[in-house]
Amino acid sequence: PGESKTVTFKALHPGLFVYHCATPNVANHMPHGMYGLILVEPKGGLPKVDHEYYVMQGEYYATGGMGRKGLQLFDAQAMLDGNPTYIFFNGKVKGLGDSMQAKTGETVRMYVGNGGVNLVSSFHVIGEVFSKVFPEALLSTERHTDIQTTLVPAGGATVVEFDLNVPGNYVLVDHALARMEKGAWGILKVSGEENKEIYDGELISGHGH
Repeated sequence: PGESKTVTFKALHPGLFVYHCATPNVANHMPHGMYGLILVEPKGGLPKVDHEYYVMQGEYYATGGMGRKGLQLFDAQAMLDGNPTYIFFNGKVKGLGDSMQAKTGETVRMYVGNGGVNLVSSFHVIGEVFSKVFPEALLSTERHTDIQTTLVPAGGATVVEFDLNVPGNYVLVDHALARMEKGAWGILKVSGEENKEIYDGELISGHGH
């Protein structure tokens, strides 16, 4: 106690990387929030977009079941069994419930990580198709186009881009959709003029696939 330490490192590889605690027991520490994302842009940077968002999926294993109030005691056996009580974005249930807003005609880039510790994420935005996906956050060369859902491995990341053509509330999910009930969802609120040439119908929360 009272000491300070400094670590200096050179970023050698472009990409989006998960950093986390590596002190035993690592699998116990990470569900408690000891992880994050670091973006290393390629030389020359990335093309400009209108909005950039960081989205980090995580898990927590609690005794007493879902919805229990107060102190959340850690359930080590549930972690070993790979059965999280909660699965969430950005550290808590409703962590992305009211924080992302944009307008039609704009472009979005999302930097998506998965802290795990157990589950692979099937990242999807209901009502959107990703115009670009940088698989496993490979920013230097390869990119995919016109992707609906993309995998984010435990301890890994991806980068997605898409255009906003129609107003509405776009729901971010892990497309293993039972996980929504455990907290894995967020909302991107898009305002602007309707475009009936692209979508003509009632604007509701979450367009169809």
